[in-house]
Amino acid sequence: MSSSPRSARTVSLSRRARRQLRLALGGRRAVRRREPLARPVDRSRSRAWLVAALALAVGLAGVVTAAVLGCRAAGRTAESDRARLHRTEALVLGKLRTEDTGAGRWSGGYQKRAETSVSWTAPDGLARTGTVEVPRTVATGSTVVLWLDADGLPVTAPATPIGLAVGAVCTGLAGAATLAALIGSVLALRLRVLDRRADRAWERSWARWEPRWSGRASQPQDD
Repeated sequence: MSSSPRSARTVSLSRRARRQLRLALGGRRAVRRREPLARPVDRSRSRAWLVAALALAVGLAGVVTAAVLGCRAAGRTAESDRARLHRTEALVLGKLRTEDTGAGRWSGGYQKRAETSVSWTAPDGLARTGTVEVPRTVATGSTVVLWLDADGLPVTAPATPIGLAVGAVCTGLAGAATLAALIGSVLALRLRVLDRRADRAWERSWARWEPRWSGRASQPQDD
């Protein structure tokens, strides 16, 4: 019973893929058939580039996966905080301080923040006052959103979807840049070693063949 055309085509593609992989890995016979003048150091360079490319691909996949998983975990934490904390509005009592605290926060846009006195109503119904950080553009007499814990004290607001997305992108970019720099450094070091090896081999070959090529080997030597 003969195999179907589809299975035969699959086997052919599989063999072709294995052949291309052997060529990329620099098998001696395969490389000699493709590049008869290829030296061992040339095959080592090809393997170094291939390993670096594979390491970068695997590493980037890991960075992206870690960033996505971290973003999801932070999102679950933010949802838990929203369910646990109490959201209320606070009245701005005093003017914002003129000096810049140097703090900034992403909340639909990067905003400079400063401390001001506010008043709010705790979950138990009691009025409270305190000092919190608000955007510098908030004026006296306006209201701001506060997140309170079980004791009615202001706490950091849960992360927003925009903030989580920006954090995940920044983390991914930083991880990718660090990974690329590390792999690039290792590759550059490996290629430098191979270049030095090639230079030494060239010098040995030149010292061996140059006298014959130039004819100096057949010339009589002076005493």
